[in-house]
Amino acid sequence: MYNQNTSKRYIIGIDQSTQGTKALLFDENGQLLCREDLAHRQIVNEAGWVSHDPEEIYQNTLRVVRQLITNTQEGELRIDSAQIAGIGISNQRETALIWDMQTGKPLADAVVWQCSRSQKICDKIEASRNVEFIQQKTGLKLSPYFPASKLAWLMANVEGAGQIAKEGRLGMGTVDTWLVYKLTGGASYKTDYSNASRTQLFDIFNLRWDKELCEAFGLSPEYLPEVCDSDSHFGMTDFEGLLPEPVPIHGVLGDSHAALFGQGCIHPGMAKATYGTGSSIMMNTGTSPVQSKSGVVTSLAWKLGNEASYVLEGNINYTGAAITWLKDEVRLINSPKETEELSRMAVQDDSLYFIPAFTGLGAPYWNSQAKGLLCGITRTTGRKEIVRAAVESIAYQIADIVETFAKDTEGKVKELRVDGGPSGNAYLMQFQSDLLDTDVSVPQTEEMSGMGAAYVAGIALGLYDKQIVETTERKVYKPAMASGLREKKKKGWKDAISMIL
Repeated sequence: MYNQNTSKRYIIGIDQSTQGTKALLFDENGQLLCREDLAHRQIVNEAGWVSHDPEEIYQNTLRVVRQLITNTQEGELRIDSAQIAGIGISNQRETALIWDMQTGKPLADAVVWQCSRSQKICDKIEASRNVEFIQQKTGLKLSPYFPASKLAWLMANVEGAGQIAKEGRLGMGTVDTWLVYKLTGGASYKTDYSNASRTQLFDIFNLRWDKELCEAFGLSPEYLPEVCDSDSHFGMTDFEGLLPEPVPIHGVLGDSHAALFGQGCIHPGMAKATYGTGSSIMMNTGTSPVQSKSGVVTSLAWKLGNEASYVLEGNINYTGAAITWLKDEVRLINSPKETEELSRMAVQDDSLYFIPAFTGLGAPYWNSQAKGLLCGITRTTGRKEIVRAAVESIAYQIADIVETFAKDTEGKVKELRVDGGPSGNAYLMQFQSDLLDTDVSVPQTEEMSGMGAAYVAGIALGLYDKQIVETTERKVYKPAMASGLREKKKKGWKDAISMIL
């Protein structure tokens, strides 16, 4: 372990997400003191391919840290940057990139997790062999969503990539590996277990890059980074001279995994839901993996203190995006903040259901051909009722996943910890609690991913006790709906879903 100087009291959490990069400063009590963020370009071409510029992401990381340091030195806080103890990084998952490790330059733009340009590679693999072994080893169904086919696409389509690989200077992986490599000046070529588990190249049961998986995608394990515990020492950085001396990067996790840790879901049976554009719902299943039979996937949560923990995870394509649709496409609202009041004003016994299957349904249904649906319209249906149906569709979709967890583990989720913008909607949170017939807990802090990575780093450095994850203040919503009404509403949702499957 890095020898912690007792005068060092602060941790920087870097949250590199799909939309931008944040730098967060936490004190010795784990309290968030300051935040800086910067958006990066969403590069979308005429074919709908989604890309990010890796160099822009790296430079933005330096810029937000520079601004964070400037603000804390010149503002009321007056913090000496020499007191920074270490760094934690959370990152957007499944986005893949390749680079030349000799020059440190990317060979192409990163292929973002949303991009399905590698679908033909998956189709070719599926047509040529039985692909059950992929899910058996990775917990994930073959899909262009995951980095394996994205990396294969980059290798096949980026000029010179093959030759650079033969010369042993090819870097490839997810955004965490790129940032660690750049921040350490090329000294560290590493990833953590949570990110590795989402590549579709990693055997999550034997905890290693898998030769058979790599060969299926035309890749070699030799190309891939070293896989390290999520709280291990990933290298030293001074952010290219922004700090007076290098400090350790001591925590790296995928953003959803970091949020799970930040939410304090460190024991089996604990679950969290992140309400964003889409949603990631995770349940900690402990040191023994659970293979889902109900439509969600198995992944690693993390590997901390040399012990691996697993999760069940369900991903939903459109939750918060349904509210964006109300605002931008059908213009029923001017701001998401209006949805809570309109939902309360709507006719409460309305039979309206909205299914936001704009590009198919994700877990647990996995129907890419499904189309959106608004059903149960009556003479009393109006603007308020449509808004409420869109808000409630978020809760119904989350409930589908949580109920799937209960089936797979044969145990009810006793509490759902939530985060993300829509979690500020009190109507939605109460309805979520009512549907699940369980407590829904909303933290007062929004930055769960960056906080989780910072906490992992702080614990590894001896600055925090592991119980710090339990110190977050929360608002708890308790179920208040009659059981008969709950079952009636859930049946109506299931009937609506059946119309598009």
